[in-house]
Parts: sequence; C-alpha cells; structure tokens
Amino acid sequence: MRLRNKPWAKDLIAANPQWILVNPVGMQGKWQSRFAQKQPLSIEVGSGKGRFITEMAQKYPDRNFIAIEVQESAIAMVLKKQVDLQLDNLQLLLGDGAELTEYFAPEEVSTVYLNFSDPWPKTRHEKRRLTYKDFLKQYETVLQPAGELEFKTDNQGLFEYSLISLNHYGMEFDRVSLNLHQSQWADDNVMTEYEQKFSAKGQPIFQLCAHFK
Repeated sequence: MRLRNKPWAKDLIAANPQWILVNPVGMQGKWQSRFAQKQPLSIEVGSGKGRFITEMAQKYPDRNFIAIEVQESAIAMVLKKQVDLQLDNLQLLLGDGAELTEYFAPEEVSTVYLNFSDPWPKTRHEKRRLTYKDFLKQYETVLQPAGELEFKTDNQGLFEYSLISLNHYGMEFDRVSLNLHQSQWADDNVMTEYEQKFSAKGQPIFQLCAHFK
C-alpha cells in the first residue's frame, strides 16, 4: 500500500545520514562498518512503517538489522522512530528490494524477512511478488549457507503461491504455520502494524520459514 506523501521526509533523510543510505553504491561487504559491533545481519525487505524491524532490533541487541523500503514516505516513518530510539544495531536503506545483489555481497546476510508483502494477485504481475523465483535467486545469493528466509502474510493466495514457489526452487521448509497467533511460535512473534490490524479482525496469519539447500 502506497503511503501519502510526507513533505518532511526528504529533509529528515538528508539530516540523518548516520542512520540511512539512499540507493547505496559500493556497500557490498561493508555493511558491518555502519554498526557499533560486527554481528549477524538480518534484513527486512519492505519495512513499511517500521514497527517490526525496530522491535526486533530492541529484542535482539546481539544482531544487526537493516530496514529496506522503496517508498520514501514509509522509510521516513521508520527513520523517525530510529531518531528517537537511537538503536546502534539498526540501519535503514531507501531502495528497491529487487536490487539486493547491488546492495549486498554474496553471503553477507543471515536472515531475510518478508512481512505482509503486496500480493500482486493478477497473474500478469507474478514477477513482482517477493517470493517469485527471481527474488528467491537474489535471497539465495546474499544469504549465508545456513541463512533463513522468513515470510508472513494474511493473504492465503499469496501464501499458497509462496509455498509452491519455494518448493519448486528447491528450498527446505523449517516451519509452516496456517495460524501463527494460535501456534507454539506465537509468544516469540514480533508483529507488524498490518499484522496487529488483521489479527484483531480475527484473520489468521500465515508464516513460513525456509532455507536454501
């Protein structure tokens, strides 16, 4: 969902280069230099307003996180949170999730999070889905051999498509939940803004975790 334009976004981004990079060139293999400590690196592709990634950074201080968002208004809202929180294990990237191999070196990332991605339900838009094979190829490149892909959605159609797409790509599933909030993994789950909204309406949240062979 595209957010309404935030007139203050550009100025906020320009004023905080220590927390955010815009379409970075030449950062492959160098992201650890942006953090206080060298730690396992997790990225969220499509961070929205940033609830998930900021809470994850607070919950896991022994890991580094990068919020990736293509919408300037959305990443500015994440940045607004980060300016207040000053988390030394969180960085932001304004850029396209389809360009991950331009931003990260092979095997630089330990975990990729995809949360409530646009389902792109029309068949002609299949290539835009973040679990389409072309995206999976990029995740495979940037992830470490033991790295994991974690995906959550409220959209059953996208979830079913993703299960098939990952299976056809040859990935192995570590977890599949058809109702995450009623599962054994609920207590450790960190919600997004959309997730809280959808689950409050009684909609089941689907989750899968998988890795490349």
